[in-house]
Amino acid sequence: KTVKMTKKRRNSGRNKSGRGLVRRVRCEASGVMVPKDKAIKRFIVRNIVDASAIRDIQDSSVFDGYVLPKIYRKVYYCVSAAIHSKVVRVRSRKDRRNREPPKRFRPREDNKPKDKQ
Repeated sequence: KTVKMTKKRRNSGRNKSGRGLVRRVRCEASGVMVPKDKAIKRFIVRNIVDASAIRDIQDSSVFDGYVLPKIYRKVYYCVSAAIHSKVVRVRSRKDRRNREPPKRFRPREDNKPKDKQ
């Protein structure tokens, strides 16, 4: 009789399924090479200019309604660096089975106070 070893994750912590090798990417925090399917991926969209300088640039701009360009960047983390820098959290054995993405928090635009007349 053979004993089947327990598995911590159904996908063994990877998204590889039938592929043999997957190319490696650099971790943003630690610089270690991580398989691309195992790495924790985040897509970061930031303004080129910080929030304090945006208004100054828009006031001094010649063009009306000029939209400042953004920086679009895909960032990869290894598991240990992602946990350390709080990109992801450690989940309990029961919560690990939950495969749906976490709820996104978006501040609402319609809750701004209106001017009194």
